[in-house]
Amino acid sequence: MTWRREGDRNPSPAQRLAILRLIRTDNIGPITFLQLLSRFGSAEAALKALPQIAKRAGRPMVACTLARAEDEFADIERLRARLVIEGDSDYPNLLSHIGGAPPVLTVHGGEKLNWQRTAGIVGARNASSAGIKMTRLLTEGLGQAGFTVVSGLARGIDAAAHWAALETGTVGVLAGGLDRIYPREHLQLAEKIVDGGGALVSEMPMGWEPRAQDFPRRNRLVSGLSLGVVVVEAAKRSGSLITARLALEQNRDVFAVPGSPLDPRAEGGNLLIQQGARLVSCAQDIVEVLQDFDPVRTALFEPEWHPDFTGVDDVEPGEDVRARLRQALSVVPTPVDDILAQIEVSPAALQMLLLELDIAGEIEWSSGQLVALRFM
Repeated sequence: MTWRREGDRNPSPAQRLAILRLIRTDNIGPITFLQLLSRFGSAEAALKALPQIAKRAGRPMVACTLARAEDEFADIERLRARLVIEGDSDYPNLLSHIGGAPPVLTVHGGEKLNWQRTAGIVGARNASSAGIKMTRLLTEGLGQAGFTVVSGLARGIDAAAHWAALETGTVGVLAGGLDRIYPREHLQLAEKIVDGGGALVSEMPMGWEPRAQDFPRRNRLVSGLSLGVVVVEAAKRSGSLITARLALEQNRDVFAVPGSPLDPRAEGGNLLIQQGARLVSCAQDIVEVLQDFDPVRTALFEPEWHPDFTGVDDVEPGEDVRARLRQALSVVPTPVDDILAQIEVSPAALQMLLLELDIAGEIEWSSGQLVALRFM
């Protein structure tokens, strides 16, 4: 579900700059961005409201400057990439329906890719020769069936999938900025992906060096861009299993290649199969499940919780309401509707209070619909 209104399908350059400024402001992630747009109607209005919200939250906040946003636009153009805003015709449709979908993407290449018929392939960085071979076989079969292969440009299984899909189409999702390829040894691979008609995608600003916490964010985009995710090799504690979990949260199919119980790199995949993932022995196993996927008729595209701000009341919530909200919250993720019923305030008042806590760094969101106190 897009946050853009029908009259805003073609935002002006000034509106695009305001959108970029808002999402690039510190402590404003995709969910907070969505709530600000829902509350204030435009990025421009949200930027004007930020100082007052931050004051009530007790946390000084300086919005991303116009100059900084203009510099990022210039950097994107120099790379011959493009800024894609949710609601644009070339924003990946599958991605727009996940919880916390990025409002803004930077995309390099991929103008002719099939973004609707996609499969993610992930796995161990220290992949075995057998794992690499299996990845190539699966990728080639998916490519021949018309699927675009999505992965995270990491060493091992990810890289093998990208190399095998250069001719049929592949998407590399970055944890850092579009101009910060990681690992650096994959710079040539990244260039070949774009030169071959594939795409590089990032939600992070240009120049952003990836940190450890950015890779799970990247993983949610790998699964969000895919109809289903295939795990080839993975340890019990690995980024690949995080991707599989995120795929399940997004109602995507999860597939796993079985492996020897004697190989620690097979433990994660075997565990997924025990838990209900689809066992994969060839590409056809994946194609048969995903080829008839119809996004119009699936629960995958159920809308998230969006407050109704019709006739918004601007009365400032009292301290008693704030106290009830803090009592209702815990470190356990809780549906917003449950909190709304418990503290008995209007959706607009609750939204403003949650925005204050979010900007203060006191809460965190799960799947765009569950909220919890941040564990300090």
